[in-house]
Amino acid sequence: MRLVVLGLSLTSSWGNGHSTTYRALLKAFAARGHEVLFLERDVPWYAAHRDLAEPDFCRLELYADLDALGRYRAAIVAADAVIVGSYVPDGIAVGDRVLAWARGARAFYDIDTPVTLAALEAGTCAYLDPRQIALYDLYLSFTGGPTLARLERDYGSPAARALYCSVDPEAYPALGGAARYDLSYLGTYSPDRQPALERLLLEPALRAPDLRFAVAGPQYPADLVWPDNVARIEHLAPGDHPAFYAASRYTLNVTRADMVRAGWSPSVRLFEAAACGTPLISDRWDGLADVLEPGHEILTPDGPEAVLEILRARPEAERTAQADAARARVLARHSAACRARELEDHLEACRARPRGRTADLAFVPG
Repeated sequence: MRLVVLGLSLTSSWGNGHSTTYRALLKAFAARGHEVLFLERDVPWYAAHRDLAEPDFCRLELYADLDALGRYRAAIVAADAVIVGSYVPDGIAVGDRVLAWARGARAFYDIDTPVTLAALEAGTCAYLDPRQIALYDLYLSFTGGPTLARLERDYGSPAARALYCSVDPEAYPALGGAARYDLSYLGTYSPDRQPALERLLLEPALRAPDLRFAVAGPQYPADLVWPDNVARIEHLAPGDHPAFYAASRYTLNVTRADMVRAGWSPSVRLFEAAACGTPLISDRWDGLADVLEPGHEILTPDGPEAVLEILRARPEAERTAQADAARARVLARHSAACRARELEDHLEACRARPRGRTADLAFVPG
C-alpha cells in the first residue's frame, strides 16, 4: 500500500506527543511492506528542536506553505490512502486539497479527538471544519467509546474507528537499574492537566520532603514554584524517555479535561511507561479499565494521602507485579505492531467501501 501522511510533526518531539505516535505507528506499518511518505509543515519551533531529521522507515518531506504542498499533489493522487492529522497548520485548507486530489482512501487521524470536538462546538477549530468530517472516508480517533458513535451520528462520518496511540518496544525497553525518583511525570504543560499534577505529585512532594520527585516537559510557566524535592527537566527527547522511566519507582499519568470527560483516551505516555516496566499511577476516567486493570496493572489514588501511602507503604513485590502485568498487557495489545495491523485493516475496509460525498469543498483544484 502507498500511504501519504500529512501530520503535525515526525521530526520533532518538542512540545507534542504526535511525533512519537507517528514514529511508532509508521515504522511498524512500513515493516508490513507498505510505502510511506510523511509530509510535514516546516515551522521554526520544530526546526529548532528536531530529534529525527532522517527517518529510515519512510520518506520525509518538509513543505513551506500551502503553495509548496502542491509539489506533492501527484503523490497524493497516486496514493492508495492519504491521512491528514489533527493540529496540522492550515489543516482545513490542507484537508480540502487532500479531499479534492486523493483517489485512494481519505482519512483524518485525530490524536486529540475530545479537544477537537470541543473546538468544533466553540467554532474555534483551526485544523478541521465540521463539513469535512462527512467527506473523509474514515475518521481515525485517539478516543474510543461513545465518541465514535457521536462522530457518525452528529457529524456524518461514514466510518469512525478508534486508533489509539501505541509504543515501539524496541524504542522503549525495560532498562532496570536503581531508581532516583519515587514518583515522576513526563508531559508538556497544559492548564487543564495542572490541577491533577498538583493533586497527585506536587502536593505529595510538599507533604513528604524526604521523598524524591521529578517533572519533565516544556512550556511550564516561569513563575511556577516547584518544591525543593522536585527535579525539574525542561525537555527530554524520546531516546531519553526509557532512562527517565527506569529512574522512577512510579510514574504518573494525568489526562486533559476534555479527554477525561470523553473517556477512552489513553495517552501515549501511558503505553511507553508500561513498556519500560515502570508502575503507573493515574487519574481516573471512563474506559481506563479497557486499557489497564485498575488495582492490578495501574493505580488510581484519590489524592495526596493515597499517593503517599503507595510510595511509603506498598510492598516491593506488589510494585514489581504491577509493572510486569502492565508491561505484558501493553506489549500484547498496544504495541506499534498491533496498531499497524489495525490501521491496515481500517484502510483496506475503507478502500472496499463505495466513496461517499465529495461536495462541500472550499478548495477547487486547478
